[in-house]
Amino acid sequence: MFLNRDLDKDVYMQLPPSFRRKGEHRVCKLHKSLYGLKQASQQWFLKLSSALKSIGFTQSWSDYSLFVQNHQGIFTALLIDVDNVILAGNNLDDITKTKRFLSSRFKLKDMGQLNYFLGIEVARSKHGISLCQRKYALEILEDTSFLGAKPSRFPTEQNITLTQEDGDLLEDASQYRRLVGCLIYLTITRPDLAYAVHILSQFMDKPRQPHLEAAHKVLRYIKHALGQGILLPSKGPLELRAYYDADWARCKDTRRSTTGYCIFLGHAPISWKTKKRSTVSRSSAEAEYRSMATTCCEIMWLLYILKDLNVKHEQLVKLFCDNKAAIHIASNPVFHERTKHIEIDCHVVQDKVQKGLVKPEHIGTKEQPADIFIKPLSSNQFATLLGKLGVINIHSNLRGSIEGKNPE
Repeated sequence: MFLNRDLDKDVYMQLPPSFRRKGEHRVCKLHKSLYGLKQASQQWFLKLSSALKSIGFTQSWSDYSLFVQNHQGIFTALLIDVDNVILAGNNLDDITKTKRFLSSRFKLKDMGQLNYFLGIEVARSKHGISLCQRKYALEILEDTSFLGAKPSRFPTEQNITLTQEDGDLLEDASQYRRLVGCLIYLTITRPDLAYAVHILSQFMDKPRQPHLEAAHKVLRYIKHALGQGILLPSKGPLELRAYYDADWARCKDTRRSTTGYCIFLGHAPISWKTKKRSTVSRSSAEAEYRSMATTCCEIMWLLYILKDLNVKHEQLVKLFCDNKAAIHIASNPVFHERTKHIEIDCHVVQDKVQKGLVKPEHIGTKEQPADIFIKPLSSNQFATLLGKLGVINIHSNLRGSIEGKNPE
């Protein structure tokens, strides 16, 4: 048996000529996975997870790539991304023991303290841990020749409206798709880019000139804030609180609403999302309530993750929104004819409210940080809400020498 690799084709197996017989179709039975086959990644994960389970690690049901071990107050957590592993715990001897075991079973390279992982830069101080992707952002600007572009203070124009029919089609759509793909990965540590990238990703099929110009606006904003990232404070209560909002019928092509939420653990933003609904809502209250149900599902998943990480969260989660009608529906278990078409979402939210897991509360529209995930804002409002999200720029002192001056 041998591997035949064609640059334009997938890797496949061929039998030696002496094994071939006319009219017969034979296949090879593999006794060991080969790198490059589609089953290889699954087999590698099964092998690694089996090794971890053999020394007492438990696989999380909420996130299959998370393994935890808790024995007599000694807690160790291990997170896997293909063949990259992050190991953390409250006992250095136990961490060393785990690394020694892994090195005995696999070829292991110890990178030491976590400073850089999959493009994410990790910096520590007495104030906490900051996560950013400055190096990756620089690579995007260099790849698109925007290192010398004029910076912008916000990623999208406030009154911009992009549709599928406006403007001329791009001759080379691959350039636009590559750029948006890079920006999607940048949103891992940049909640300020979530809405802009969400809008741009809707036109991947047939991008047009206005879409490319909007993407260039995002690049100029990245130039203005290269080192932007999130801060995980070292002090603060381990208590979840969530903010969500919805923009009714935002999409001009389909009239579907946009959902946005952000969830904090203490003062640290740990989850955020911008998403266009899959159905059309008949009212703003319905759009808000569907967003509430989506946020509740994310809250429950985070509670399961915290439990796996040995973090006790016994208090209810406050769920802030600026729509009183949605709060009233969540607090009132009486069935209404106007809500019969969203009955499942009603039951999802009311079940969590009645069990004391979440508590909807009202917040003013101007104080709602989730607004940044559902619509373009003015530069002043954008900056105000960005400060509420815990987004910082650890390289701000170097901004003048690296990014240039006179932003818009």
